[in-house]
Amino acid sequence: MPSQTTLPGKYYTDPEIFRREIERFYFGSWICAGRTEQISKPGDYFLRELLGESIIVTRDQSGEVRAFFNVCRHRGTRMCTQPEGAFSGRIICPYHGWSYALDGSLLGAPHMETGFCRGDYPLHRVSIAVWDGHIFLNLSPNPRPLADHIGCLPARFANWHMQDLRLVRRTVYDVKANWKLIVLNYNECLHCPMVHPTLNQFTNYLGADNDPPSPTFIGGCMDFANGAETMSMDGVRRRACLPALDDAQRRLVAYYAIYPNFLLSLHPDYMMTHTLWPRAVDRTEIVCEWHFHPEEIAKPGFESADAIDLWDLTNREDWAIAELSQSGVSSRAYTPGPYSPRESLLGAFDRLILEED
Repeated sequence: MPSQTTLPGKYYTDPEIFRREIERFYFGSWICAGRTEQISKPGDYFLRELLGESIIVTRDQSGEVRAFFNVCRHRGTRMCTQPEGAFSGRIICPYHGWSYALDGSLLGAPHMETGFCRGDYPLHRVSIAVWDGHIFLNLSPNPRPLADHIGCLPARFANWHMQDLRLVRRTVYDVKANWKLIVLNYNECLHCPMVHPTLNQFTNYLGADNDPPSPTFIGGCMDFANGAETMSMDGVRRRACLPALDDAQRRLVAYYAIYPNFLLSLHPDYMMTHTLWPRAVDRTEIVCEWHFHPEEIAKPGFESADAIDLWDLTNREDWAIAELSQSGVSSRAYTPGPYSPRESLLGAFDRLILEED
């Protein structure tokens, strides 16, 4: 008999359950916001928007990465409206001209009376940490260190030197499905023969070597099949392997979901990431990025379309099946179904969802 069944439909359709999950997993945990290369110079910034909250991520004059709520301390006005850009030395509220240094301290407050203390009104800070080029935010008041969240992963993936890789393509997808369906789909390949006929040529869909589930991440590695050298439209590797990989790492792909929103895919010659941004109980915006080694990018005739095209095709296949799943679990006829023994990572994720519900 199966040891576990899928979640009841309400976990994918109930707005109140969705609200509690966002509060717990997104506002109360570490979420991946982007990459340090997006803010390479002091004053560069980008925004992250999540269900009514807007966060400014920037780099101050000393080079330190900072994050603040996009809320002026005067009358609460949202200060930045463009998704990315560069500050000219300070952050200025467009309403009454209050201005802040890039470290969040209040510089100017026009028309305030004598006795007003600027030091009492810095921007509200958001906890921020960086792992190998990935920027993480935590909106809770006293978060545990990011190191507790990602555990053994920095040591395990050190040879990829992720901080050195550079963005070549970013694609944003709007998927009409609950965020958990995206996480579940990412963590199993039993659907690959049916859903991904091109991808399925280059890896053994039953060959995943999964780690024991962690409370903060799940994942594992898969070897190549049929002579493939990387995950591309034809399985041919047109780029050198990343310089520090050992022989074993050159023959596998690592797929890890770091809760709640970071899907990390590490290949012999590139890195692909997805970040999940829930917009409603049945809608998720997904930012997918492909990163390559700068020495390869600089070579004449550098190719990336072979890898990008495969995963764009695979992504769209995944999003389509996730939307069909969303439609099905929304039906009054849906009842939880059994997980197979090969879906243990999915069962572990569901148990985490149920822990504090």
